[in-house]
Amino acid sequence: MTGGAFRDATGDLTAEIDRPPATMGRVAGRNGKKTVGSLVLSLGVCVVTAGVVYLFVPHDDSKETPVPRVDYRVELLSARRAAPYPVAAPEGLSKSWKATSVRYEAERNETWHLGFLDPDGQYVAVEQSTDKPARFIDDASQGAEATSGKQSINGAEWQRYKGDKYDALVLKEKGSTTVVTGTAGFGQLTKMAESLKMERAESA
Repeated sequence: MTGGAFRDATGDLTAEIDRPPATMGRVAGRNGKKTVGSLVLSLGVCVVTAGVVYLFVPHDDSKETPVPRVDYRVELLSARRAAPYPVAAPEGLSKSWKATSVRYEAERNETWHLGFLDPDGQYVAVEQSTDKPARFIDDASQGAEATSGKQSINGAEWQRYKGDKYDALVLKEKGSTTVVTGTAGFGQLTKMAESLKMERAESA
């Protein structure tokens, strides 16, 4: 009975206050638990679905910013005008070789640098300088050491250097040293050396 009347201690008839039965509170509690349980279950399904999508949808985990391609034509022309030796740069390489760095430093023994990424993403650099050969080769090749291996490229004799970080092909000429070096194997280093055109800019 949810309502009615009763007599109080004085004998007066008093209306009984209506109030929900205890069973209604228990039902509401169960419904609340069901609602929370449903939310947890739904969240679990969403997490599992997201995990499956992540595993099977292609995605790139690399956080490295791609190295931009540089246009080195202006620097090359300037270096060929300033350097006391024929400055080397490749000709005829495919576009899959990407130039990434270039500089000419007259104050540092007229040093010329031209860096590339080969088609496999390995580093290949062309380095030239009037510095002492032993010191320059050690610096340019990251400590690579001379081997007995030599090879003829475009009529010139290049010596092979082998190192823990870089390998190198070295051409020693009067007044300058040219080093083709990097993380690429000798096959790619040779391809770069074969493509090099060494010249000075024509006087105006």
